[in-house]
Amino acid sequence: MNSRSKIVLFDIACCFCLTACTQASEWDTCMRDGTKAYEQGHYLDAEKLFNAAQREANKFGPQDIRLASTMNMLAELYNTEGKYTEAEPLYKRSLEIREKVLGPDHQDVANSLNNLAELYNTQGKYAEAEPMFERSLKIKEKALGPGHPDVGTILNNQASLYEVRGKYAEAESLYKRSLDIKEKAFGPDHPKIAKSLNNLAELYKTQGKYTEAEPLYKRSLAIREKSLGLGHPDVAQSLNNRAELYSTQGKFTEADPLYKSSLAIREKSLGLGHLDVAQSLNNLAALYIYQGKYKEAEPLLKRSLVIAEKALGPEHQHIATCLNNLAHLYKTQGKYVQAEQLHKRSLAIAEKALGPNHIDVAGSLNNLALLYTAESKYKEAEPLFKRSLAILEENLGPDHPNVATALENYAVLLDKTNRTSDAKRLKARAAAIGEKNRSATDAK
Repeated sequence: MNSRSKIVLFDIACCFCLTACTQASEWDTCMRDGTKAYEQGHYLDAEKLFNAAQREANKFGPQDIRLASTMNMLAELYNTEGKYTEAEPLYKRSLEIREKVLGPDHQDVANSLNNLAELYNTQGKYAEAEPMFERSLKIKEKALGPGHPDVGTILNNQASLYEVRGKYAEAESLYKRSLDIKEKAFGPDHPKIAKSLNNLAELYKTQGKYTEAEPLYKRSLAIREKSLGLGHPDVAQSLNNRAELYSTQGKFTEADPLYKSSLAIREKSLGLGHLDVAQSLNNLAALYIYQGKYKEAEPLLKRSLVIAEKALGPEHQHIATCLNNLAHLYKTQGKYVQAEQLHKRSLAIAEKALGPNHIDVAGSLNNLALLYTAESKYKEAEPLFKRSLAILEENLGPDHPNVATALENYAVLLDKTNRTSDAKRLKARAAAIGEKNRSATDAK
């Protein structure tokens, strides 16, 4: 579950219709209640309400703007639930209606482009996402000016695309521009500033720039505590993210109380079955695994899995993450049979949810290969390492840090099978990638 703050652009047309279309009270009610249920994380209720709203909207005609707004919200729900094949045609149809009815340069068209681009970014379809973000940005800048908060939102989302592709300099520039826009629009202490600070801090953490990340996390937390109160879920997110930073640095004693505070806030404010609670349980369990506290970790991971399966269903991509984490625990304990079963299920879910060439699939392949290597099952491991490496190179390019990690993992297998010259070649390439990325960072 991602610690970054995804920002969605909701609809101008939808808001207008909710207040102005008095003849469509049934549609109004379903959209209002569906949106409320969605924001509260009650996805099954939201889906029923949005489907009911779509049935009402169909009565208005195939080109009615209310139909486009309904489809956009239903698509957003499906995107959140990981139902990407259901979400995509709805986003596309919503965009088509808006372009035809409102014109290609309307703000709602920009919203549709942004949201569809977010879907493609999640799916790893980066080539499709980038031009949509760029077109959405141009529309908003032209309509609202370069300093409008909506422009900052699109810049933030475009930055996340660059970040996942390892284009850190470009991502940093956009995150900073987004932050600057929002500080000027809302002031330095607004909760929306906290989101931007968090995302920039996450970028720095990914790059290993911990000293740059920490003050941003602290400022984000301070803003949320002051503006939202100590018991707000966003405060819990800031505590969780700061704990992740300390855990990454091996500062386990600093991370532990932050994770526990985050979990307590989420359980109280969101309920025991909320997905954010599952995230906190997972992260606290990961900390326990690092510390060798396996008995404490296992029940947390199992509880996290139960919450996620109940909220999202057994085939969601987040279930794959939960299974992977539990498998890692079993591997660490030497319980290879249990670990293999979970890794295989995780891989199958990821392939079904995201497609066979997504970077998360590469991660699942790598983890299963590492398990086989630990068991000395080298023939089973090697094709998985090769496929994982190919996926990463295709999606992220040959010089991404994740490619370097994949090369290093594969090199371990080559060493164990007495192919030392091949292993040295992969290690040298991994080292060159690391040096190239460090040089790029230092130059900036």
